[in-house]
Amino acid sequence: MLAAVCDGDRSMKPESAPLAGVALRLLALLLLAGLGACKSSSGDGGDPGGAGGAAGAATGAGGSASTSAGGAGAGGTTQPGSGGTTGAAGGASGAAGRGGAGGSGASGAPGGAGGATTGAGGADALPTRAAIVSSMRVANDYFMAKWPDPGVAIVTDKTRASNIWTRAVYYEGLMGLYALDAQARYLNYAVTWGTSHAWGLNNGAATTSADDQCAGQTYLDLYKIDATQTVRMRDIKADIDLALAVTPPAAWSWVDAIQMAMPVYARLGAITASTTYFDKMYAYYSYTKNTIGTTGLYNKTEHLWWRDATFLPPFKEPNGQNSYWSRGNGWVYAALVRVLDLLPASDPHRAEYLADFQAMSDALRAVQRSDGYWNVSLRDPTNFPGKELSGTSLFTYGMAWGVRTGNLPSATYRPIVVNAWNAMVTNSLHATGFLGWVQGTGKQPSDGQPVTADSVPDFEDYGLGCFLLAGSEVGRLASP
Repeated sequence: MLAAVCDGDRSMKPESAPLAGVALRLLALLLLAGLGACKSSSGDGGDPGGAGGAAGAATGAGGSASTSAGGAGAGGTTQPGSGGTTGAAGGASGAAGRGGAGGSGASGAPGGAGGATTGAGGADALPTRAAIVSSMRVANDYFMAKWPDPGVAIVTDKTRASNIWTRAVYYEGLMGLYALDAQARYLNYAVTWGTSHAWGLNNGAATTSADDQCAGQTYLDLYKIDATQTVRMRDIKADIDLALAVTPPAAWSWVDAIQMAMPVYARLGAITASTTYFDKMYAYYSYTKNTIGTTGLYNKTEHLWWRDATFLPPFKEPNGQNSYWSRGNGWVYAALVRVLDLLPASDPHRAEYLADFQAMSDALRAVQRSDGYWNVSLRDPTNFPGKELSGTSLFTYGMAWGVRTGNLPSATYRPIVVNAWNAMVTNSLHATGFLGWVQGTGKQPSDGQPVTADSVPDFEDYGLGCFLLAGSEVGRLASP
C-alpha cells in the first residue's frame, strides 16, 4: 500500500592611562547599550539572543543607530532587534546590521542565538543575491559533474529510471535556479532529461502514483518556456486527465504525495485556464487533510501533518509528543507555496490554502533550532537530534516566499529565513558542492540515519533540489 511505503523507495550540514580609561568606559557603555537594545523577552526560558546587537555595537563602523524588529519569542511576542547603537567613530550605520535578535524557539531553544550572527538587523543580513546564486551554483555544479548524462539510470540497491520522484525534485530546484540565473546549460540539462524519457512518466501515462507524476512539474515548466513543444505536456496531461474521474480522490495517502502531485494540477489549471484541475486538486488535498484515517493527516490544533495514517495517535514520539516528521511537513509546506504562486485569486479554496500555510508557518517558527536548522522530529528534539538540510530547506523556501509576497510578516519571519539560509551555507555546503546533513530517504526520524556533515544519503538529488528551491526564494529577498 502506498501509505506504508517510504519516501525513498516509493518507486521503491595606549597613548596615556587617562585616555585609555575613558575609552574603555565609553566602550563598556556602548556595549551595554547594544545589549539592552537587542535583548528579547524570550518565551520558554531560551537565551534571549541579544548577542547580535552586542556584536553590532562593538563592530559598528560608527554613526547613527540602525534598528529593526527582531523575531518573535516563543510566546508570540515580537522582539526588538537592533542594528546596534551609535558606532564608535560616528558617520554611517554600524556593521551591527547583522545583529538583530530573534525570539526564542520551542523548548527554550534560543532563536536569538542565530540572531547573534545572522539575525535581522539594520542592514540586510542576507548575503547578496549574487552570493546566494554563487552558493547555488557550487552545489549544482557538483551534481551536474557527477551526473553528466541526465538520462542515465540511478543505481543504488536496485536500478531505477532517472524520472523517479527523487530526481524530479532536483529538477524543481534546478528550474528555481534557472529563474535566478538563466544559464543555457541549466535549461539544456533539464530538456535533455525530459527528452531522454520521451517526456514520459515512470510507470507510464496511466500511473496513479503521485511520485510518478512529480516529473510533470518540470515538464510543464519547460512547456511554458516553449509552448511549441506540446510533447512536453502530452503524457502528464493525459495521466492527470484520467485522475479527474477518480472518486473518491484517495490517492494521496501520505503527505509527500501532496508535493509530488498537487503542483502538477495547479500548473495544468494555469496553462489550460480550466478550473477542473483546480477543483480536483482541492478534492485530493481535502481528502488527505480531513478524511484519511478518519481524522485526516492534518492536526488542526497543532497545525502540523502526520506523515500517514500509521503515525496518527496513539502513535507518539519517545517524549510523548505527536509524531511530525520534518521533511514530510516540508513537502506539504512547499506544495502550498507552489500552488499559491499559480492559483488565481478567484479560486474558492485559495483562502484555505493560505490559512493552512500561515498556520503551519507559526507552528514551524516555534520549533526552529537555535542554529537555524530544524530537527528531523519537529516535536521531539531528542529523537535523532541534530541538523537536517532537506526539511530546513523546504521550510526556508516557504517562509522566504511568504515574506516576499507579504503573506508572512517580515519582522517575524525574515530573521528565521536569514538564520536558516546562512546556517545551511555555512554548515552543509562543502567547498566541493557536496551537501551535508541530508537525511536519507524514509518516512520518519529513524530512517536514513546517521545524518552528519559528511554522510552521503542514498539519493543526493532531492536534497539538492530542496536547497535550490530555498535559494530561489531567498535570492529574491536579497539585494542584488
